[in-house]
Amino acid sequence: MKKLILLLPLILVNSCGSYNSIDSFYEAHKNDNQVTAIRVPQFMFTLVSEISPEMKSLVGNTRDLRYMQFPSKTESQTRFLNTQMNNFASSSFIEVFRKNDELKRNVVSIREKRDVVKEILIYNNDNATGSFLYFNGNFDPVKVRELAKNNQFEEFSKGLLPQMNLGTPGISQ
Repeated sequence: MKKLILLLPLILVNSCGSYNSIDSFYEAHKNDNQVTAIRVPQFMFTLVSEISPEMKSLVGNTRDLRYMQFPSKTESQTRFLNTQMNNFASSSFIEVFRKNDELKRNVVSIREKRDVVKEILIYNNDNATGSFLYFNGNFDPVKVRELAKNNQFEEFSKGLLPQMNLGTPGISQ
């Protein structure tokens, strides 16, 4: 009985912590209207790494790569996405870059384990579209800060859809 009482708080904390995880967010919103959701399989990392030489070195250490793009044309859509990013950033991510311009946002957040960056979350919102780009792997913190400072994650995000050749098959605009 004592073991059960000790396990119950751990299970509760774990379940609450995972609510704001990338996995739960991705699963909850991948089927939303007008959302583009990409989870890049391992065999396509070499294709994605051709976007730039900097990204080639970064993608080489990636185990999971996801991209989601949302419509953000109304103030309520923009506020929702900004709130989601703030929830991620406040739950064990460390912000390494943020640029706010009214409701527009550019944010780069990371999770570290010792001297290695394990996760990178890039959020961009220009009041027309909002996007989340997520990397999981082992990354050099100095390299990540340099890429964030030089806005190369945003360039990578813009180059991802054309590089993957993933227009929206079957859906005409």
